[in-house]
Amino acid sequence: MKKIITVIGARPQIIKAAAISRAIREHFAHQLQELIVHTGQHYDQNMSDIFFQEMGIPSPDYNLAVGSGTHGAQTAKMIEGLEQIILKEQPNAVLLYGDTNSTLAGAVAAAKLHIPVVHVEAGLRSYNKSMPEEINRIMCDHASTLLFSPTQQGIDNLAKEGFDIHRKGPYSADKPGIFHCGDIMYDNSLYYAQHQGENDAFLHQLGVEKNKYILVTVHRDHNTDVPERLSAIVRALVDIADQSGQKIILPLHPRTRKKLAEIDAGQWDEQLRNNAAIQIIDPASFLEMIALESNCSFIITDSGGVQKEAFFFQKPCVILRPQTEWVEIVANGNAQLADADYDRIRSAYAALSAKRDFNWPALFGDGKAAQFICAQIDQYIA
Repeated sequence: MKKIITVIGARPQIIKAAAISRAIREHFAHQLQELIVHTGQHYDQNMSDIFFQEMGIPSPDYNLAVGSGTHGAQTAKMIEGLEQIILKEQPNAVLLYGDTNSTLAGAVAAAKLHIPVVHVEAGLRSYNKSMPEEINRIMCDHASTLLFSPTQQGIDNLAKEGFDIHRKGPYSADKPGIFHCGDIMYDNSLYYAQHQGENDAFLHQLGVEKNKYILVTVHRDHNTDVPERLSAIVRALVDIADQSGQKIILPLHPRTRKKLAEIDAGQWDEQLRNNAAIQIIDPASFLEMIALESNCSFIITDSGGVQKEAFFFQKPCVILRPQTEWVEIVANGNAQLADADYDRIRSAYAALSAKRDFNWPALFGDGKAAQFICAQIDQYIA
């Protein structure tokens, strides 16, 4: 049996890991053994534990509890901790997701110990290296032995960087294997959307009707920590709430609430709270987010995952970022980039609200990406 160490460091990675853990449990229990390491990059026991419970993932075998800090200090602590675990466990491979500092740390620690790196969500590019995530994903891809891209665009990006996308096995860090696998988050969205009864109960609790509300999420630090950007977003949301005739549901992290209270002496925080058309709620669990996403009429977000899930559930989306790694949904006309620009946010919302000729091609696979990934690990990792 092959031993795989899965590294996670943030709640989105817990969700992604659920798809692989489920595939191992249901289809590869005799071939693959999974050990889970939580770096503690983003770790709140109450918020993280419920994700493990909801997703049906075993509790982590290790928690490094590195906490927050500068990118360098945080990543260095993770590399040190992961190196010790890898030396102790001697895994056949280290499995990494996405583009966080935990992803980068796992790639560096494993590659330097000559342990194959498996990167899920390989090949994604925003082509903006001022974003730390862009640096992380590029570095991880170039240290990996198996690279699994959710989209054809990701494969094309890797080809542009010199990867041989047609290479046949055996594979190594010098001669990696490139696979177009579909998106494991599409696997999860299809799987957990089956909890429709629970979805209905959550919507009833919020007092909202299906297809009669707009879902908004704002969490990225380049939006929340820059007063001018956060003010512009809030101004646009207030206008959209007043003019659309629909309620806005805004799950808000405590950190974002704190930043709102600081800008303009709390003026925009007050504007949000005093607007009857805007309902601020606590951060939603994954299943609650699935309920909100699948039943809303429209999504406005700066989250990479949420903009993609908007496509899964066929919802138009305004993206509060200057670029996106999910360029397909913009190119296909299902989403528009608005950054944190007041006029662009309003214009994008108006344009997408008026659009009627949407199409939703199968850009993200068939919902069986996790099984495909596990089969390739079993076949090509010694």
